[in-house]
Amino acid sequence: MNIKSLLLGSAAAMAVVSGAQAADAIVAAEPEPVEYVRVCDAYGTGYFYIPGTETCLKINGYIRFQVDVAPNASSISASGGGSTANDSDWDARTRGQVQFTAKSDTEYGPLTGVIVIQANADNATNQKTQLDSAYLDIAGFRAGLFYSWWDDGLSGETDDIGSPVTLHNSIRYQYETGDFYAGISVDELEDGPFYNGEQPNNFGVAIGLGGKAGAFTYQITAGYDTDNEEGAVRAMGTVAVGPGTLGLAAVYSTNPNAYYNKSEWAVAAEYAIKATDKLKITPGVQYYGNYGVVNAATDADFSDNNAWKAGGTIDYQIVDNFSAKVSVQYLDPEDADDVTSGYFRLQRAF
Repeated sequence: MNIKSLLLGSAAAMAVVSGAQAADAIVAAEPEPVEYVRVCDAYGTGYFYIPGTETCLKINGYIRFQVDVAPNASSISASGGGSTANDSDWDARTRGQVQFTAKSDTEYGPLTGVIVIQANADNATNQKTQLDSAYLDIAGFRAGLFYSWWDDGLSGETDDIGSPVTLHNSIRYQYETGDFYAGISVDELEDGPFYNGEQPNNFGVAIGLGGKAGAFTYQITAGYDTDNEEGAVRAMGTVAVGPGTLGLAAVYSTNPNAYYNKSEWAVAAEYAIKATDKLKITPGVQYYGNYGVVNAATDADFSDNNAWKAGGTIDYQIVDNFSAKVSVQYLDPEDADDVTSGYFRLQRAF
């Protein structure tokens, strides 16, 4: 009995030891700690901290589907990149745009970096992807590829009071308060337009100031094209009147140049009617004095002819971040055929 008890005890001890060794063999390593993305609310909604840094990042953009209607409508699509030549009076195109905005705090204030990538497609094979903006900004100084003050306009689609090209490699300083800004910018005007035999790679100097006072907003913009040795100045203002906002604008150009080349002078007006919370209707008109450029290669000047334009734009907010827009415009130059154009647009922002 003693031998039998000893054998049974030994077997039980060996089983316990073996079981302990087997259990030790399958114990999983503890997982590494995970650093979750943190919300950054210092610069507004949509920002989050890049893991492991104190830099806040925001990603936003939009998807746009648009059908242009006009004589030889493909030429309009070309302005957004990616067009196919055709003899039709309509053309459909799609755009996707993504913007990355990074911000971090410094002793000079927020350091901002922006990259905007835009892709335009006229069809499955004819497409164009481009850098739409890329710039850094700190303490009022901005440098890089960005849109000038001349890209601004009234809220509708009728006014034609901006530069033919508004995206430049530039460096500028802008002073801002809550209701006022003023600044100066040096712009590389490399992509024209050029007159009198001049070639690319000139530069321009622009100034901008604006602000708001109660229901009234205003903006004054001026630019001098050093290559064409001509300049332009523009003033805009809006004021809340009744159920909408009245907008007025005027522009004057000494001769055709990179900042304004449509006419020697022009005036524009619109009334943006807030019909409902979702519906905005904006009729507008514009009159051009000395419309069009003559002798562009030798002695560029504005013509002696005038023109006028009228149109309307309807904006409808279908749901949050999803909207529709319809615009129809009629242009009647004094020395050329009148033209009716327009578009239908669907856009989803995120």
